[in-house]
Amino acid sequence: MSITSLISPQLPLLRRYARALSGSQASGDNHVVAMLESLLADPASFDRSLDPRVAAYRLFSRIWNANPMNQLDAEGPASVSGVAERRLEAITPSARQAFLLTAVEGFSGADAAKILDVDTQELNHLLDEAARQIGAQVASRVLVIEDEPIIAMDLETLVESLGHTVVGNARTRDEAVAMARKHRPGLVLADIRLADGSSGLDAVNDILSSFEVPVIFITAYPESLLTGERPEPTFLIAKPFREETVKAVVSQALFFDASASSGMKRSA
Repeated sequence: MSITSLISPQLPLLRRYARALSGSQASGDNHVVAMLESLLADPASFDRSLDPRVAAYRLFSRIWNANPMNQLDAEGPASVSGVAERRLEAITPSARQAFLLTAVEGFSGADAAKILDVDTQELNHLLDEAARQIGAQVASRVLVIEDEPIIAMDLETLVESLGHTVVGNARTRDEAVAMARKHRPGLVLADIRLADGSSGLDAVNDILSSFEVPVIFITAYPESLLTGERPEPTFLIAKPFREETVKAVVSQALFFDASASSGMKRSA
């Protein structure tokens, strides 16, 4: 198969990534053009042993990172207007790449590491750094709905390491609803099966009937959410979970939540 047929399908999404990375349509497109020119000069630079999308992003990343200006902490484009775009410009360059590749472009950690030419340990470091920087922008109040004390403590430690505050650990549906109405958290982490046999899903439905809040379900029973009913499982983590996964998803949920803001303004 020709290189053209391999890389052409990747270009629309690659242009999206380049524009988000640079904060500018013109700059992003120019870097994609530079990648294509490099490819014409050296066709062997496209790694055919990789999935074509991974290979295209890997080649683009080499071109991007070869420009020393792209490694500087820029002030960000004056035209940035969207909530996500304003938050993105405050993340340092390498961490920004790792976050965009996993949270926006949907690459696995292993593929993102290949794209950036780093090992998984370094990728996790970059994602942690992105998470901390996002937390500094959108420090939030978090409600944990979890009936296992050790798991609840682990989640509290993870959340607080990102700069957020846990307002309570609820073990039942009634406790969760009461805590949510009292503290109006900016994020909810919810298990499905709770201590008294009640449902974390029902607790979340009750909470969402009062106010909107992003929810991350963390459960050993993900099939419980495959009902097509509200709340939709936009963010779902299966137990046993990995710390890196929880950190990444918490950051992703708050990053794209338009109502989240620094200073914990939800603390009514």
